[in-house]
Amino acid sequence: MNWNKAIKDYQLFLQIERGLSANTIVSYSNDLQKLVRFLSENQIEISPISIDESTIQQFIYDAAKKINARSQARLISGLKSFFDYLVFEDYRKTNPTDLIEAPKIGRKLPDTLSEEEIDALIGAIDLSHPFGERNRTILETMYSCGLRVSEVTTLKISDLFFEEGFVKVLGKGNKERFVPIHQLAQKYIKTYINEIRILQEPKKNFEDTLFLNRRGKGLTRQMVFIIINEAATKINLKKKISPHTFRHSFATHLLKYGADLRAIQQMLGHESITTTEIYVHLDKSYLRDVVETYHPRR
Repeated sequence: MNWNKAIKDYQLFLQIERGLSANTIVSYSNDLQKLVRFLSENQIEISPISIDESTIQQFIYDAAKKINARSQARLISGLKSFFDYLVFEDYRKTNPTDLIEAPKIGRKLPDTLSEEEIDALIGAIDLSHPFGERNRTILETMYSCGLRVSEVTTLKISDLFFEEGFVKVLGKGNKERFVPIHQLAQKYIKTYINEIRILQEPKKNFEDTLFLNRRGKGLTRQMVFIIINEAATKINLKKKISPHTFRHSFATHLLKYGADLRAIQQMLGHESITTTEIYVHLDKSYLRDVVETYHPRR
């Protein structure tokens, strides 16, 4: 088995068996291509079946000169996953990365925005622009529902259940979940659909896509980044933010006002409660309030 075939088979496994998103699969594949380039540049002729721990250690040591500890940890994790797949498929007996330890890294707390900063960003959208109404609606929807950027760009009109107060979201691994949507976001979406989107002719296969670009197709992730960065520049925001910042702010603000951590987990679509627990680190006042409210000696 050569590297190209092994990587293609692995990509199919990630897509079909594990149901990972296209972006995650590309990320995993890029790490493997770095290993392939390293072998080629150093004239090391070895297959995925026969590569050993020492060769992989060489590669990681070389990569460590160019990337930080967090990227190293992700790289090692990706390699472990690939060789686990080869073992699972009986191409190998052992995983050569089993004894390779990833560097210790601290938990990186996500950036968040205050409620005033959220309002200022959304208020900075120029509604006189042809797509101003759409852009404001995108930001409000991300904050109202805690959506990932990929979830908001793929949102369908048929996913809107406003009478029930929910939207259906297609998350990571093609897993569906229902998320409550605030009335303000509902109002903006209805205005966008009835006054802006109705004037566009959607391209084939995009008839049900909620947010359209000027060509009648779905928005890219990059476009959402641009919308946010332009708004941040207008209000002279010094924080480095991204679409994910709205999701983090959604969770942090819910926690601040007393929402249950497991409810937040369900709304965010986190597999594990430990992923959601990072928001407790962001707002430690939540822990104090829990003790003051529920402890018998409060």
